[in-house]
Amino acid sequence: MVAAGATTASAADKISIMVGGYEKQIYLPAKLAEALGYFKDEGLDVELLNEPAGVDAENEMLAGAVQGVVGFYDHSIDLQAKGKFVESVVQFSQAPGEVELVSAKHPEIKSPADFKGMSLGVTGLGSSTNFLTEYLAVKNGLKLGEFTSVPVGAGNTFIAAMQQDKIQAGMTTEPTITRLLKTGEAKVLVDMRTVEGTKAALGGTYPAASLYMQTEWVDAHKETVQKLANAFVKTLKFISTHSGAEIAEKMPKDYYVGDKEGYVKALDAGKAMFTPDGVMPQGGPETVLTVLSAFKKELQGKQIDLSKTYTTEFVKNAK
Repeated sequence: MVAAGATTASAADKISIMVGGYEKQIYLPAKLAEALGYFKDEGLDVELLNEPAGVDAENEMLAGAVQGVVGFYDHSIDLQAKGKFVESVVQFSQAPGEVELVSAKHPEIKSPADFKGMSLGVTGLGSSTNFLTEYLAVKNGLKLGEFTSVPVGAGNTFIAAMQQDKIQAGMTTEPTITRLLKTGEAKVLVDMRTVEGTKAALGGTYPAASLYMQTEWVDAHKETVQKLANAFVKTLKFISTHSGAEIAEKMPKDYYVGDKEGYVKALDAGKAMFTPDGVMPQGGPETVLTVLSAFKKELQGKQIDLSKTYTTEFVKNAK
């Protein structure tokens, strides 16, 4: 009988988490927690699944195929407007870690005001890169419809789209940014890899990468969620107390895409975007709501209860 009980217990702690591209440095805490053995230390059996666009990860979770998503916090605001309650339980970052890159073939693009008539690369339609692109354009006087968002993913597919001039500019993350800057095929137009750069572009700290889950599921599985929070808070502490080189050592070698030095450099330059403790940054949710409300009709004139879009209960109790 004992054995039967044991299997049920371990089955209960089997968690599937969909990551919006786990080789992206913005989502590094997911793979790092696994590599450091922190999930196992908590008695969790966590399966990380890869999904290049956050919007597809969100749909998988809503369908119940996965319990959590490592993706951008903004989805929890967007979903509340559609009557679905999802919350960030661990806030990984306070800056998006995204950069709007302009193809070297298009020096005429000097600011987002020049996006008119352009094809702009995003990971997926309805993804956070798409949200941020639309915001930058609207903030700079354009109307939705005066430019085209093209879903090109990240990494090789993004690079190929830029090389073939399918996109003239696009939003992406490390290590893709470093790869394109190194070859001189692109230049930085808007840099949101640091908190300062983010405040300049978006008007405040922008809580981005997070672990978000359906509120109903969180309420029904508090013990499991607490264990996940414990593992991720330890991971964020590790990031804030170790160098880019030490962190890179723990990551799968193929994440370097043949340039370990570039990967480490990007990590050292960008790791300040991560929160040291998983706590939602003060004023962050308000910035995200302001950004989304600038171009999302579903949000305009809607009362969004920001307190329901995240919780600090678990990170505050993390051991």
